[in-house]
Amino acid sequence: MAEVLIIRLSAIGDVAMTVPVIYSAAGANPADTFTVLTQTFLHPLFTHRPTNVKMIGINTKGAEKTPGGFLRFAVALVGCRRYDVILDLHCVIRSRIIDGMFRLKGKPVFILNKMRKAQRRLTRKPPKDIRPLPAVTERYAEVFFAAGIHFDKTFSSLYDAHPLNMTVTENPVGEKTGRWVGIAPFARHRGKTYPPAQMEKVVETLSRQEGITVFLFGARGAEEATLGQWESRYGHTRNVAGRYSLDQELVLIHQLDVLLCMDSANMHFASLVGTRAVSIWGATHPYAGFYGYGQPYQSAIQTDLPCRPCSIFGNKPCYRGDWACMTQITPDTITGKIYEYLKFKDSKIQ
Repeated sequence: MAEVLIIRLSAIGDVAMTVPVIYSAAGANPADTFTVLTQTFLHPLFTHRPTNVKMIGINTKGAEKTPGGFLRFAVALVGCRRYDVILDLHCVIRSRIIDGMFRLKGKPVFILNKMRKAQRRLTRKPPKDIRPLPAVTERYAEVFFAAGIHFDKTFSSLYDAHPLNMTVTENPVGEKTGRWVGIAPFARHRGKTYPPAQMEKVVETLSRQEGITVFLFGARGAEEATLGQWESRYGHTRNVAGRYSLDQELVLIHQLDVLLCMDSANMHFASLVGTRAVSIWGATHPYAGFYGYGQPYQSAIQTDLPCRPCSIFGNKPCYRGDWACMTQITPDTITGKIYEYLKFKDSKIQ
């Protein structure tokens, strides 16, 4: 009976990718207790968790933002409970500080291999040899295995064994009829964002198809305003940005037939709830290991350019200057991929 502390403080998509690994490990090791340390606002990602999975919240944008605040939190964490083993799935300054404190108490600490050298080889300027790196979920699992915690990945969806709470979405969006297609057109960096003018053409085309309702996902503020404009221009389109809490948004994504998204957290949300994600990739690449858990690679839309990938996170400027990795993807290619999947789903239903 081991007490295991798992550390992954951010980012949203990376925390989401821990869920299949943690739930699988907890299911295979019911005598052990797994405590997850992550941002408090991300706890809804761990809905319907196994009974031996516990949560500890941290707020690095609030009380734990300053060095003093974080150190007070870390001291309290190390002193208040007895953990037998520490699994650091983040490997950043904050998590390494916690690691060091536990090591001083004689606790074994196992740390994620971030494969930075391999990432640099993958993103260097051409010529280069493009080879897939292990998926991040595989790297997470290796940390568990190194600690002697073994399991097979059995996770498929947060809602596999649990009924949906449909009331969280029925008022804003109504009862489902026809096909529901979600579109999450934004990402944190330009290298991962399909040009909005071209994405609007995708929205326009899909909104004109009989039997399809388009749901637009985004953050409050500028994204919400843009999506509101699209909603006003095109029928059968609903802007849901800012209307839901995270747990409610997961329920809605689960009800979608397909979600069109970037290399972003929404891809991972779809993966957690068993919804097909058609994802658009520009400066980044699925080979970096951040592809959605359980998503087939044929659902990724990308151009075959010798400069790709040029970035792991999409935050580097385009050295060509034209962002061809995104602009060369046509709206028709995107809508075609969505139609292709919807037809495939119809044939499976029949």
